[in-house]
Amino acid sequence: MSILPRRTFLASVGSMAALAACGNGIGSRGGDTIDARVDQTLNYLYTKYPNTTELRDKSAGILVMPVVTKAGFGVGGAYGRGALRVGGVSVDYYSATSGSFGFQIGAQQSSHALFFMTRTALEGFRRSPGWAAGAEAEYVLSENGENLAADTAVTGQPVVALIFGQAGLHAGATLRGTKYTRIIP
Repeated sequence: MSILPRRTFLASVGSMAALAACGNGIGSRGGDTIDARVDQTLNYLYTKYPNTTELRDKSAGILVMPVVTKAGFGVGGAYGRGALRVGGVSVDYYSATSGSFGFQIGAQQSSHALFFMTRTALEGFRRSPGWAAGAEAEYVLSENGENLAADTAVTGQPVVALIFGQAGLHAGATLRGTKYTRIIP
C-alpha cells in the first residue's frame, strides 16, 4: 500500500521537472523573462510593504522567486524560477522545487524573497549545489493584507524569507523543504 503513494509522488515530481524544463533552451531569452518578472515583483514588494526596503538596504543579496505554483491533492508539489540579486544585479538564476505528501487539496501561487543578511549566508548559498530552506531562515508571511513584519528582531537572522502575494487556496505557507538549484535560463 505504501508503494503506490511513493510511485505517485515520484511520478508527480518527475512530471513537474519535465514541465519545468520546457522553455529553458540554450540561447533562449529565459534570463530576460525572469529578470523582468523579478523587477515587477520587487516593485510590488517595496510599494505594498515599504518597510522591506530596510531589509533590502541591509542585505548582502536577495533571491527573488516571482511566481511559485503549488498544487496538491494528497500528493503535492511546487515549482518556480527566479534570480539572485547582489547589488541590484542578477548574478545567478535558480529554480525552487518542493514536494509534499499528506492531507492537502488545492492550488496556490505566491511570490517569495530570501534576504541574505550576512555575506557568510550568501556565500554558503552560492557555493552549495542545492540549498534547502530550513531552520536558519526566519519566515515572515503576509496573508489577508496584513503588513510584513520586517523589523530589527527579524534582521538578526542570517536569512529572512518573505512570502507574499498569495493567490488561490492551499493550506499552509512555508518554504521549509524547498530546494533551490542554480539553473541556466
